[in-house]
Amino acid sequence: MATAPNAAAYCRRCGVMFQAEDRYCRNCGYDSAAPLGASVPTGTPAEASSRRRSAAALLCFFLGVFGAHRFYAGRIGTGLLWLFTFGLLTFGMLFDLILILAGEFRDAEGRKILVW
Repeated sequence: MATAPNAAAYCRRCGVMFQAEDRYCRNCGYDSAAPLGASVPTGTPAEASSRRRSAAALLCFFLGVFGAHRFYAGRIGTGLLWLFTFGLLTFGMLFDLILILAGEFRDAEGRKILVW
């Protein structure tokens, strides 16, 4: 009796494809064994940064025009750009603050900074 190759499944929350034998979505951390209406992920996504979103948000709010949040995230090059351009005339700092609060800001390795 032939067995089917590893079937792919799709996350019910974010729609990303993952292996059927995986329990948690690697993108959003959704537990595939949870009831369909469950809205809170049970774990942190595997690709999330180890840096804290609260620290990045506070650094951006108070010292964002100097690029402190970018240095914290390991993005040294753009941190220097923010430092010498006064946070790209504060527009870049405000944009980064929105990204951080929305959970879309990434560290130097390209991982989202998600954990508060």
